[in-house]
Amino acid sequence: MELHNYMEDVVYRTIEKILEKDNNTCKCMKCKLDIAALALNNLPPQYTVTEKGILFTKVKEMEKQYEVDVIREIIKAIAVVSSKPHHESI
Repeated sequence: MELHNYMEDVVYRTIEKILEKDNNTCKCMKCKLDIAALALNNLPPQYTVTEKGILFTKVKEMEKQYEVDVIREIIKAIAVVSSKPHHESI
């Protein structure tokens, strides 16, 4: 087992779900990574090392406020990245 920030998994998974339904946001890898970085900088890390830690974190993920916080930060990050993308316009 190694040190892992479980919040990264949650954010990446949630970004994909949100962008599936969003036709106005660029879905290139650069923009997705920028969105993830911005969101993760505003969310508490969830570092785990053991299976028990992973299970505890997954249970916490089921809390509604946890989900709301993650979605809120991703939506804010999408707004920032969409207004000033770091890739060349196509």
